[in-house]
Order: sequence, then structure tokens, then C-alpha cells
Amino acid sequence: MRGLGPGLRARRLLPLRSPPRPPGPRGRRLCGGLAANAMDELLRRAVPPTPAYELREKTPAPAEGQCADFVSFYGGLAEASQRAELLGRLAQGFGVDHGQVAEQSAGVLQLRQQAREAAVLLQAEDRLRYALVPRYRGLFHHISKLDGGVRFLVQLRADLLEAQALKLVEGPHVREMNGVLKSMLSEWFSSGFLNLERVTWHSPCEVLQKISECEAVHPVKNWMDMKRRVGPYRRCYFFSHCSTPGEPLVVLHVALTGDISNNIQGIVKECPPSETEERNRIAAAIFYSISLTQQGLQGVELGTFLIKRVVKELQKEFPQLGAFSSLSPIPGFTKWLLGLLNVQGKEHGRNELFTDSECQEISAVTGNPVHESLKGFLSSGEWVKSEKLTQALQGPLMRLCAWYLYGEKHRGYALNPVANFHLQNGAVMWRINWMADSSLKGLTSSCGLMVNYRYYLEETGPNSISYLGSKNIKASEQILSLVAQFQNNSKL
Repeated sequence: MRGLGPGLRARRLLPLRSPPRPPGPRGRRLCGGLAANAMDELLRRAVPPTPAYELREKTPAPAEGQCADFVSFYGGLAEASQRAELLGRLAQGFGVDHGQVAEQSAGVLQLRQQAREAAVLLQAEDRLRYALVPRYRGLFHHISKLDGGVRFLVQLRADLLEAQALKLVEGPHVREMNGVLKSMLSEWFSSGFLNLERVTWHSPCEVLQKISECEAVHPVKNWMDMKRRVGPYRRCYFFSHCSTPGEPLVVLHVALTGDISNNIQGIVKECPPSETEERNRIAAAIFYSISLTQQGLQGVELGTFLIKRVVKELQKEFPQLGAFSSLSPIPGFTKWLLGLLNVQGKEHGRNELFTDSECQEISAVTGNPVHESLKGFLSSGEWVKSEKLTQALQGPLMRLCAWYLYGEKHRGYALNPVANFHLQNGAVMWRINWMADSSLKGLTSSCGLMVNYRYYLEETGPNSISYLGSKNIKASEQILSLVAQFQNNSKL
């Protein structure tokens, strides 16, 4: 059974703290002035001062014990609020010396106005770059050299992101420290340090358990479900880091099919056509789930690298593969739609989502005004129990979803995070699929809809450049037709 019990449920993240935060004097609850004094004293000892520019390569590294003290103290803070306070103090008090930055900037500007040798100007610019490095970066750098130090920093960033989300710590200094730490992790977790590993039913039990636990898109129900996902006509790959071999960082599940799949039930619920793979049945590779296991690596470009590596592996194994596509959820669609229904419901008589005939058809089935009845039905997923209501909603929900994916933007890019990820990779927004995910999660988060982002390998580079540079979304005729229907029938 590989140790996967029938009650297994997916969790978004794997625990990273190892070992757990120790009990004892440093693990006790700190409060008030004691906490502040202890934190300030710790940071004064642990954060190395910035050496003068002339001594930057001659100053010895701080004693290993100083960094270890910080790790130990931080690991003993039991409350998220305590960790947030320590990180806030680190960001606020040990960042960039703004006086030095101003002085070095003035020097660079003065030299640019003079006819000086290039070497003099370049050195002045180097001094400015040196002044722009925050002090806490030195602490992170030295912690990374400790045994388990990189793992610790991944969890520290996860704590920082959680504290920001909960508004336990805020401000530009905190955002800056998060950016610095993300940049450092991006270097340490670049593709050259990552190992691609395939998961099979014969992989170690611990790996299968971790893969099942980190499945955030389509939860693994039991050991038979897990066996199916790594069995015939399925592939599962993950990246591990050279410092922690065998530990998944990001996981990609692939279905090998005869055509581009239009529903998830056929992938995660149905048994494969045979126990032995027949190559003539395999014409498409469907990326149906990609999950990041460590929240602290959010924003680090792991998923993109993983898809590219997996495509190469699959091409070696199946040279005949002609289609690569995702089958992706549409998180946020139902929430977005309910927000529109709520706004328009408060303005009696206002209807900008449905045509008059659609309103009449929906109201005839529900017996209530469209906006009020749909808010309840869409929130619960109960609408699929009525065949008439399902038929009445297919047209409007398809075009509303197309607009949500194609037309709703954040800073010019796709608002939906999954769409934004695949479009950045150079995929084409190819097909929206009706009733593609009939699970409760699929119905309540995306009205049962899913979308294929298709990877035309020879076009991914130009598409990615066009999207990132000019914010152009490459979409199929189906998507563009649905968008046109939205623009003709809806008036947002």
C-alpha cells in the first residue's frame, strides 16, 4: 500500500522546519519589553556590520555561532506574531545606509559631469552598488552556508509572506527585504542546481507520500488514486535541489492521451485503457497539475523550468508526441462573477451580464430574479442538479469566463494567476471546456470550467516575448469568438 491510507487528504505545503522548533528557554513565549530587548540584542550580534568599501574583501566572515544563534532564536519563536516582529525589526533596522547611498550617488553624478577616466567613474558606480546592499543580506548569505541554512531561509520567507498576508508586518522596508530574499533564492534555485526526478509506484514511500500531500490542484484520495497517477499513461516529475536530493520542490503531473483532454474526470478518475502503454495511443501530453510544495519559493521561476525539462524528457521517450497542453483550473472565476452579481443586484433593474432572453430563461427555471438566485446556486454548485438550468447557463458562463481570462487584467497582464503563468511561458489560450471539472471544488471555484493552454513549441519564445513586452495574449478562434460574444451581449 505504500503507506497511503484511505483517509489521505492533500495539503498545499510540506512542512519545511526540520527539526521542529525546540522547546526550552528560547522557545518560551516572549512579551513586552523583554521580547524587544532580546530581539534587538540578538540582531546586533547576528547581523554583521558592513565593512568599509576598501576592506570589503579583507574582512573575515562573522563567527558561525552568531548566525546559528539567530537560527536557534528564530526557531524558538512559537507565535507567528513574534516571528513577524523579529523580521520587521530586521528589515527596518538593518537595511541600506541611506546616508551612504546619497553620498555615493552625489559622487557618481559629479564624476559624470567631469571629463574623468572611465575607470574612475566605474569605481564610483561600484561604490554606489556596494552602498545599496542592505546589511541583512550579509546575514542571509552567511546563514546559507550553515548546514540546512538554505532550507531555513526558504521557511523564513514563507513566514514573511504569511505575515504580510495577515498584515502582522507591513511597509516598504519589509517588501524590500522580501524582494532581496526572493532574488537570493532565485539564484540558489536556478535550473543548474535542480535535479529532475520521475516518480513511479516503485519510488520510495516517503516520496510518494510527499507527492500526495503536496497535490494542491486535484487532491489525492487514497493509495489507489496515487498508484493511478504514477502508473501507465501517466507521468509525474519533480525538481529537487542539490542540497536536498529526493525532496520535491515543485511537482508536475502529466497525462499521456490520444487527444487534448477536455475534462479532468477522464484523467484522475478513469482507469487507463490498458496496463501496458501502447505507443500508437499516445499523441498528446496534458499537464493537468503543477504544485509548488514550499511557499517560501513563491515567485521563484521553478514551474517554467520544470515544464521545459519535462517536455524534453517526453520528446525523448515519445518522439511521436505532437501536442503539449495544460488542462488548467480557473481559480477566482466564480468569486469574480459573484462580485459582479452582487454589485448589479444592488442596483435594481441593472443587468449587464445576460441578455433579456437569458434572464427570462434562467428566471423561469429558478423562479426568482436572476442575480439573487444565481448568487446562491453558483456559491454552492447546486445549479448542476438542474439540467434545464445547466443548459441555460452554458452560453453566458462560457463567454463570461472567456472575458475573465482574456479581458480582465492586473497591470496589463492576465488577472487570473494560472493564465498569467502559462501565457508568460508562451502558451496559447486555446480552449475553454464546459463541465470539465464536476467536483465540488471545481464547481464552486470555476463553475466547472477548465481551460487548455496549448504549447506550440516553435512559438513559445515569440509568444512569451510578446506577452511580457507588449502584454499581447495569443488566443485561439474559440476564445476570441467567445470574447466577441461577451462584448456584444454584456456591458461591463
